[in-house]
Amino acid sequence: MTQRKRALITGITGQDGSYLSELLLEKGYEVHGIIRRSSSFNTDRIDHIYVDPHSEGAQLFLHYGDLTDGTTLRRILEQVQPVEVYNLGAQSHVRVSFDSPEYTVDAVGMGVLRLLEAIRDYQNRTGIEVRFYQAGSSEMFGLVQEVPQKETTPFYPRSPYACAKVYGHWQTVNYRESYGLFACNGILFNHESPRRGETFVTRKITRAVARIVAGKQKKLYLGNLDSKRDWGFAKDYVRAMWLMLQQEKPDDYVIATNETHSIKEFLDLAFTYVNLDWQKYVEFDERYLRPAEVELLIGDSTKARQQLNWEPSVTFQELVHLMVDADTKALEQQERGSGNGFD
Repeated sequence: MTQRKRALITGITGQDGSYLSELLLEKGYEVHGIIRRSSSFNTDRIDHIYVDPHSEGAQLFLHYGDLTDGTTLRRILEQVQPVEVYNLGAQSHVRVSFDSPEYTVDAVGMGVLRLLEAIRDYQNRTGIEVRFYQAGSSEMFGLVQEVPQKETTPFYPRSPYACAKVYGHWQTVNYRESYGLFACNGILFNHESPRRGETFVTRKITRAVARIVAGKQKKLYLGNLDSKRDWGFAKDYVRAMWLMLQQEKPDDYVIATNETHSIKEFLDLAFTYVNLDWQKYVEFDERYLRPAEVELLIGDSTKARQQLNWEPSVTFQELVHLMVDADTKALEQQERGSGNGFD
């Protein structure tokens, strides 16, 4: 019997981690995830695929750890012995990174270095190749130097989060070129889903729509409505992550829809879907503005489409509608006292 491939995922309880776990399990992997110890459980997004590790046939295992703790990362790597490592863990809220810059840079930036060093040492000692995926971000482009943005576009980060991501990106390139590691950067543009964190603008909008329709909320407070983003479906984007680690040679790829839409457009589609006028419900709150705004992001994913044979499967309108539907369903389930609404 062929031994299952083992993958290790940081950030497994997040949006991307949960979709990636599903994908890898479907492909026959044994999946291991790193979670931070907390006084309350934060595993809602993976509860539907998690079974007791003592159960026969269990293929998903969780380990306590943190990207700020290199010793634990090394121990987990030695214990799991993965052939693929996906670094999705982060303090990923850009606005919050201005409030907690040191922690953000430690986890998002230095966390990459800790993983790369652990993988390099493990590989040197065992001779077993470990393929590494680093989750980059379109926020690295920041004050964009060209439109659209592709793999060769210069970075101009505009937040502590983005600066940390740039550091992680170049360390990944450095370890690939210096030590021959199979290490890839995925420069992913905004990707959303019903599993998106509730503090992110897209989920704030779709949750508010569901609650307004149900009579549970009167107003939605937002910041800059003119920001434009390249928005895709997270489930499509984790497929690109996996494809990068299946190639003959490691490389870096932009993953995007090649379209850009403003937050106003998102609002219009979400509210119109339930026959409401968003302008009657949305109000401006300067607390949600960033000290340095990123106005326009639009990716050019030509390289990924040609080399990985990847392309998005969900349109912008479909994405907005499926998120509104999911939040409406989640609210109904909450009313009945069942389910978490994470489809």
